[in-house]
Amino acid sequence: MSHSIACYRCGFSLASLSLPLSRRDECPGCGHYLHVCRMCVHFEPSVPKKCREDDAEEVLEKERPNFCDYYEPSERAFDPNRKVEEEAARGALDALFGGEAGTESGYCDAPSEADKLFE
Repeated sequence: MSHSIACYRCGFSLASLSLPLSRRDECPGCGHYLHVCRMCVHFEPSVPKKCREDDAEEVLEKERPNFCDYYEPSERAFDPNRKVEEEAARGALDALFGGEAGTESGYCDAPSEADKLFE
């Protein structure tokens, strides 16, 4: 079955994955779980519980895998503007704290000024 679903975090095409997505399916592009509220057609930030499905149990962590029976992956889950904003924020943090852009931890191998005190 062909579909045009993309990861809500990175926009990687999930056409190679078969539906329905399992609770433990991960994005081949970024490794994040896909059976999450933010990836669902019922996800709506402007409503109570951020879910349009009234009968669904409330899930507090919208980007963590869950057992919701109403889950249905959305073709509109990926927002390119959100990704641009996230990359800009990460770049600003890296510039502020001296990390390298594009790394998860921002860890630098160069010795810090504090480390030099103990040499």
